Amino acid sequence: MLSSSLLVPLPPPRTHPHLQLKLPTTSLKPSLLPNFKLCSTSGIYRVCLSKWSTSIACSNLTSPELLLPHQQLPDGSEDFDVELGRLLSLLPEEMRSKISQHVEYQHLIEVVMDLGRKPLARFPTGDFVLSDYPVCIQDIQHATSLVGDFAMDNRAGISRTLHRISAIRNRKGEIIGLTCRVGRAISGSASQLTDLVKDGASLLLIGPPGVGKTTIIRDIARMLANDYDKRVMIVDTSNEIGGDGDIPHAGIGNARRMQVPNPDVQHKVLIEAVENHMPQVIVIDEIGTKLEAAAASTIAQRGIQLVATAHGITIENLVMNPSLEMLVGGIHSVTLGDEEASRRGVQKTVRERKGPSTFTCGVELISKGELRVHRSLEATVDAILSGRFPNYEVRKIGQAMNDEIPKGPFSHDFTDTRGGIVSVDNLQMGDEIPNYNQYIIKTHEGLEENSPEDGPTIQLFLYGIAEASVIQGFRQLRMQHTVKFTDNISEADALLALQAKLKKNARLQAAAKSCATPVYVAKASSMTQLTKAILALMTDYEDGFENFAPEINVLEKIDALEEARIAIEQHVIPKGDPVELLPRPSNILLLQKDLIRKYNLQCERVGVEPDVRLRILPFQDKDTDISGSENSDDEADELFSLSGESNGTPYSVDRLPLLPD
Repeated sequence: MLSSSLLVPLPPPRTHPHLQLKLPTTSLKPSLLPNFKLCSTSGIYRVCLSKWSTSIACSNLTSPELLLPHQQLPDGSEDFDVELGRLLSLLPEEMRSKISQHVEYQHLIEVVMDLGRKPLARFPTGDFVLSDYPVCIQDIQHATSLVGDFAMDNRAGISRTLHRISAIRNRKGEIIGLTCRVGRAISGSASQLTDLVKDGASLLLIGPPGVGKTTIIRDIARMLANDYDKRVMIVDTSNEIGGDGDIPHAGIGNARRMQVPNPDVQHKVLIEAVENHMPQVIVIDEIGTKLEAAAASTIAQRGIQLVATAHGITIENLVMNPSLEMLVGGIHSVTLGDEEASRRGVQKTVRERKGPSTFTCGVELISKGELRVHRSLEATVDAILSGRFPNYEVRKIGQAMNDEIPKGPFSHDFTDTRGGIVSVDNLQMGDEIPNYNQYIIKTHEGLEENSPEDGPTIQLFLYGIAEASVIQGFRQLRMQHTVKFTDNISEADALLALQAKLKKNARLQAAAKSCATPVYVAKASSMTQLTKAILALMTDYEDGFENFAPEINVLEKIDALEEARIAIEQHVIPKGDPVELLPRPSNILLLQKDLIRKYNLQCERVGVEPDVRLRILPFQDKDTDISGSENSDDEADELFSLSGESNGTPYSVDRLPLLPD
């Protein structure tokens, strides 16, 4: 039997089935099999039909065991060149030739054909004219005859590929223009987002058209289905994720695909997918209406993981979009009471998030190579509504997960360069956002390598600003371990105040000036203003407040620290006597104060410029301090009193003890 006929076996189960046929050896001639592709492996032939042909099936096949249409190469997966060739087959020969000769042939984005205009091929570097002659109606008719039927959204495709053919119609319904967009399945394009979706968190991708949202969610669907063995169901409205035809593209892996007959019923198909097929993950492309957003919210409440895309530039666009605001929990206006509005420092009517967000995480696609990851979408929305900058991570395609993110620039203005006040100008939400993580910004594992606890610690005196707000600002910068608050202006390394309140307190200004304490003011108590002021303060503190004092001389620094050490170890601790050190510049005084704190002792600044110096105080218990402060001179108490701004610490500015001469 084998001498007169040839057995064509089925391929491995992992590929789409080939034909298993018994063919006469006389029929294996190219002239008789124009639509067959032959591949010989160890003397056994595999026959692949490139297009279904009834005439061949009737005239050349004998005793067929199985007859199925398919379009794959013998290895079971077509490479990109073959898929791109299918798209280019829609074009006339002249256009195909010019595209194939272009240096960016592999990076073709789309081909545009409009009736009466020259055809264009769009590449990353720009548009390329394919013909000197305008497109005629025959060219458009030839292309539309080789693709599937156009749906209600005027989209069609090529079977088993990811290409999308979009039509432009005239008022009579006739097609007068085509956009042939190249579709690619890029394995590994979602590798930067694996940590977000592997544990069941719902993910929303936001970005303008053409940045690769569909490519990423296609790879996420494949990854969850193949690598994590989850039941993934794709609701493919325009056949962009799984490709055209009844058999989905191999790029989605083991995920299943449900097609949508009409874009207007996508929300119904979403509910149907959940009720009928028991998925663990639902993948949706292009949520754009209130009904679709409501359906997605309903699915999320049923405990199913969602992966979806939406058009927009940033998450703020979703907040402002009345059709899609439900995806982030919904937005409504709230009227606050007088006390609450005063506590927050805002108007009585504010916008707040109505309920829980549909998605756990959000990703903004800035470009094809850059992503902004918001690990908590609810926290991001709350920050936007309150006027704060949200926390996010910047990830780049091809960047290692622990690579350091480049630092952004930051600048500020000084009104004085020595003992003066630093004013932080208003920063609007539309301005360039500085990189707040000035010291450490790392993603994932890299965050633990350089902990903020290892950074400098600053003693901060607050006036007119709630301590909780400042702590939140430091937490925004991931520097909450670098600050301590004090009620004693003489112990403070810097003073942070609200500009309007500081102007009304001349005594505080005088006390800060006498102690040579740098003063930073914010024009408003909003988180935007506070974060920028804190960043300016910490930047200067890291530099030793160089803008407020001359550069530190190394020998002078060593001499000053040695002077303080000898005074503490030989006089203050053993004898219990206070000691005044020599006058020093303010930056040297900061170093001496740090050394004194390490001995658990207190100090105060005495004198005026340029004779400012530190007085080291012996250790005293609280009762002694209170009794001493009650006997202090009235004039000194009046000079340093801050009108009740102190919290009653032993050495606060309104209760400085008088020491014996």
